[in-house]
Amino acid sequence: MQVFEVKKIGKIVVLGTGGTIAGTAASASDHTGYTAGQLGVQHLLDAVPGLNDVLQDVALVGEQVAQLDSKDMDHATWQILAQRCSHWLAQIDVGGLVITHGTDTLEETAWFLQQVLHSTKPVVLTCAMRPATALAPDGPQNLLDAMAVVLDPMARGVLAVSAGRIHSARDVQKVHPYRLDAFSSGEAGPRGWVEQGQVRWSGPCHAPEPHAHAPQALAQAVADWPWVAVLHCHAGADARQVRALVDAGAKGLVVAGTGNGTVHRSLLTTLAEAQKQGVALRLVSRCAEGQIVGQLAALQLAPLGLNVYKARISLMLDLMQ
Repeated sequence: MQVFEVKKIGKIVVLGTGGTIAGTAASASDHTGYTAGQLGVQHLLDAVPGLNDVLQDVALVGEQVAQLDSKDMDHATWQILAQRCSHWLAQIDVGGLVITHGTDTLEETAWFLQQVLHSTKPVVLTCAMRPATALAPDGPQNLLDAMAVVLDPMARGVLAVSAGRIHSARDVQKVHPYRLDAFSSGEAGPRGWVEQGQVRWSGPCHAPEPHAHAPQALAQAVADWPWVAVLHCHAGADARQVRALVDAGAKGLVVAGTGNGTVHRSLLTTLAEAQKQGVALRLVSRCAEGQIVGQLAALQLAPLGLNVYKARISLMLDLMQ
C-alpha cells in the first residue's frame, strides 16, 4: 500500500466537473467512443483502492460542481468553480482541493484559477485519458497522485497532476490527443513527480499573486465579461477575419504570431486600425516552446511564456472593469 506524509489538516475537498475521468463506454476496450462526464465525484472516489487508508484521519468531502465534457467548458462554469474553490479554501480545516477535470481544456481552467484564487493552499487538477469503464483506467491512479500532492507540505498554488507528473498552471499544456502522458510543461519541465505515493519536487513550489481583477471575475456577471478572441497567423492569412471580429464586438485580440512573434503583412494594417478603435492586442508565438525575444513596436507582448489560450484569459481579466 502506498503511504503518504499527511499534513495536520482536517479535510480535503474534491470538486467534480466531469471529463473523461468520469466517462463511460459500452465496452471496456473502447478508449475513444465514450461519453464524458457520466459518473459523479463520489463514484470516482469510491473507485480508488486504499484511498481511506492513505487519508488516515483526514476527512474527504466530494462536491459536484459541473458534469460536462471539458471541450464544452465555459466562463459560467469557471466562475462557479472559482467561487466554490474560494468558499472551501477559506475554511480553516481545509488543507487543499482536488478538481477532477477533462483533459481538453484543463490547462485553461488551471490558469484561470491561478489568476483568480487568493490562497497559498494547493489546488490540484487531475484527469484521465481513458474513461472509467476502461479495462485499465488511469483516473484512479491520477486521483491518488493528486491526493499525495495536496497532502504534501510543499504544495502551493494551482497545479495539475497526470501520469505521475506535477505541472504548474502556467506551464502545463496538453500535447497529445491519446497517450496517457498527454501533458507537458515544455522547456520549464515538471514541477515534480509522484513516485510510489511520494512527491519529489524539482524545486520550490510557489503560489503567485492573483490578478488585480480577480474580484471582478468572481462577482461580475459572465455576460459582461469582455470578449477576447484568438487569431492565428498562417500562410495566406486574411485581414477580413480581424474586421469581422472587431465588427462583432471583440474587445481584445490575442495574436499567435509565427516564429519570433512575426505577423503576416496582410494583418498588420488592420490590426493597427483595430487598436486605434480601442481593441486591446497581445502577441504570442505559435511555437510550442520558447518565448518571443524582442518585440514588434505595433503589438504589445502577452506575459512571456503563456500560450495563446492562457494569454486570452489574462487579457480578458485585464479588460474587466
